[in-house]
Parts: sequence; C-alpha cells; structure tokens
Amino acid sequence: MKKFELIEHTADMGVAAYGKDLAEAYANAAYGMFSIIAEVGGFKEKETRRVEIESDDKESLLFEWLNTLLYYFDVEGLVFKRFDIIEFGEKKLTADCTGEKYDPKRHQIKRGVKSATFHMLEVDEKKNRVQVIFDV
Repeated sequence: MKKFELIEHTADMGVAAYGKDLAEAYANAAYGMFSIIAEVGGFKEKETRRVEIESDDKESLLFEWLNTLLYYFDVEGLVFKRFDIIEFGEKKLTADCTGEKYDPKRHQIKRGVKSATFHMLEVDEKKNRVQVIFDV
C-alpha cells in the first residue's frame, strides 16, 4: 500500500495519506509533508521528539499535528522521517518523531511549507485516509 500521494492545488500543495488504520494515515501524512519540504530519504534518525497533541476532533487533531511538526522544523531545524504513534484517539495523539537537524551542506530543501490548512482537509475513518492542503 502506498503511504501518500501529492495533491496539486493552484499555488499550494497537499497530500492524501493512507494507512492500515487512521493512526498510520496521520503518520504517513507527516511523512508526506516532510517529503514536500526535503528529500527525506537522505536524513538520518539521530534525534527524537515526543509530540503530544490534544484537540476538539480528528480534523483539528490532524491540523495541529502537522503544524506542530512544522514548528519543530521552523524553530529547531528538525526534519522528521519516522513517526511512531504511541497513543491515538478522537481528541489526542502522542508520537515519537525521529529525524535530524537540517544541514545545508548535506541536505537540500525542495519547497517551503508555511502551514497545514483546513481547506479541503478530510479525515475518512472508513478508508483510513486523510487529506490536507499546505500553504507553501
């Protein structure tokens, strides 16, 4: 099963992500987002951050999850490539996210992602599929 596919949207970019369950789809959405930003395969698994998100519903949870990961990229320069979801529920997500700091000598940024948006955001529990458009 494919993890994700890119969605072209006027001046923006998005991902549709899939999983064996919804938690895996959220993890694959994060992987897809970082794949828009950089060549994730070239990053090593050197640093891990525990990320805990609480929100009102699964759609807001997806929005907060991805924007929190972007915060780590913007503030600490971390590009994550592995997302181990520890706890996943209607309003809570806890994950260990692993990657390394961006090094311009070793890594190439492909495209800047400003934020996840609610535009066309979907969480399909029956198909274990999520979709999100990013402001790039």
